Amino acid sequence: YLRGAKDYALAFLASPLYRIHPITISFIGLGFGLIAGFFLMQQQYWLGLIFWLINRILDGLDGTVARQTGRQSDLGGYIDILFDFAIYAFIPISLTVGAPSTEAFLSLSFLLASFYINAASWMYLAAILEKRRQGAQAKGELTTITMPSGLIGGAETVLFFSLFMIWPQQLILLFVSMGILVLVTTGQRLVWAARYLNKY
Repeated sequence: YLRGAKDYALAFLASPLYRIHPITISFIGLGFGLIAGFFLMQQQYWLGLIFWLINRILDGLDGTVARQTGRQSDLGGYIDILFDFAIYAFIPISLTVGAPSTEAFLSLSFLLASFYINAASWMYLAAILEKRRQGAQAKGELTTITMPSGLIGGAETVLFFSLFMIWPQQLILLFVSMGILVLVTTGQRLVWAARYLNKY
């Protein structure tokens, strides 16, 4: 539902980009994300926020353009998720480098560890579901592979990362809070997998 709503909202931005290959849009988005990180290292939080949000818009546009022009590909989906994870790591690291402290680095470590565990939980589960032919195509999903849902998804990640830049004074609290919620998401997925995979 959210992906369909996002595609509708981005449709007016996507039409002028039809001549640009979706993978090129992914690379441009990566560039904006990296620039956001460099601004954050300099404590230029509002500039970082602007470039971060542009990165997220472009992340949505690459998939929208791909679907509307019939240029969806496994390579495009692979590059898209790879670049997402690169920026999801780079932004918190940049914020911590910009305002270093022992507590900040510890909370950063906790956050990145939660990302690492969560990624394993959904990527391997997605692979199992695709192997069983119960993945994205079977469910009519628009993504390259199925993405099992949980408490923290794409929209919540954008919100939390934006709060990191809007409220940098509370960065440690926000890092820890997001890390806990990501681990809760992993737990939700584990419970679902234990019930579903044993049943089918």
